[in-house]
Amino acid sequence: VDLDTAKQELEEFIPHVRNISDSSIRKMAGRDLARFKQFKKQGIAVKFGRFSQKENNQIRKNVEEFLLITGIDSAEKLLFTSRYPEDKDTINRLKAEHLFCEKLSEGIPRPWRLIYYRARKMFDPNNYKGRYTKEEKEKLKKYHALHGNDWKKISEMMSRSNLSVAMKYSEIKSAINYGPWSKEETQKLRRAVEEVIRKRMETEDANSLSSSEKSHREILIDSEKLYQKLPWTEIEAKVGTRYWRQCKQKWTTILTNKMTKGQQLYRGTKGLQAKINLIKRLYEMKVEDANEVNWEELSNTIGDVPKAYVQAKFYKLKVSCVPFWQKKTFSEIIDYLFEEKLPELEEKL
Repeated sequence: VDLDTAKQELEEFIPHVRNISDSSIRKMAGRDLARFKQFKKQGIAVKFGRFSQKENNQIRKNVEEFLLITGIDSAEKLLFTSRYPEDKDTINRLKAEHLFCEKLSEGIPRPWRLIYYRARKMFDPNNYKGRYTKEEKEKLKKYHALHGNDWKKISEMMSRSNLSVAMKYSEIKSAINYGPWSKEETQKLRRAVEEVIRKRMETEDANSLSSSEKSHREILIDSEKLYQKLPWTEIEAKVGTRYWRQCKQKWTTILTNKMTKGQQLYRGTKGLQAKINLIKRLYEMKVEDANEVNWEELSNTIGDVPKAYVQAKFYKLKVSCVPFWQKKTFSEIIDYLFEEKLPELEEKL
């Protein structure tokens, strides 16, 4: 299909497709469009965000099956072929012959590119290597001075994953403040968030069809744009003295205070009632994985708050109340809270 038709057809599944580069759209038209239409026939929506345990298991299954079919002897060779120059031609030929793209994405309703990145993260032996030593941080600064943002090259030199070295450099590139936020830092954060949201809205308005749609988008800013999928590394660069995760946490706190008019929603009897409501709603949802939870919907359980606030409260609840929670599945954690903790909280209330 031509580019305009591809954009039009993909927009049904990916609303922000017009902000994606033309070359990426062409690739998606080839790799994803037919799959998305097939999923639609089955009543399955295209997903974004964090991968669920079920999806991770499907990726493992797809990779293992492809290795069996082709005789390639490791997932690293399959997903990081450039690390094996002597086998590169053979592996690439096998990938083409046995339709690697189709096989890797089988059964997963997501864009192929995201599935590929997730697989690389899961099977990279250089990933999950623990904390960086002081010496490694100094090496990282030195390599970045030499090679800039060539994370592929730097990752090979440090035997760490691309994502790991990029995120770590983002954290150590400037003097990061870990104390309370100053008034000046908070103002910088507010301005940075305002700038990226304004830029995004201008892009969307330029693509909108009518002035009524524009006004509708402006109405939705409060509920959607203020905390969903903001470019935190860009915001971090504008703030200058804080790591991106600190910026995200601080922004959630600012929003929560604004949205609740400074009320303490999670203290005293209100706090007990909020915990009770949260456990009951999670139990009623009957989901198997945290990534399947509609946290937006749950925010009304505690009050008009950002979903990150609700997620943080749930995390605190499971860590403080569920023994050996790390070894339990999500549904087991919810069952324990409902059966063991809920009666105790109701009695206390």
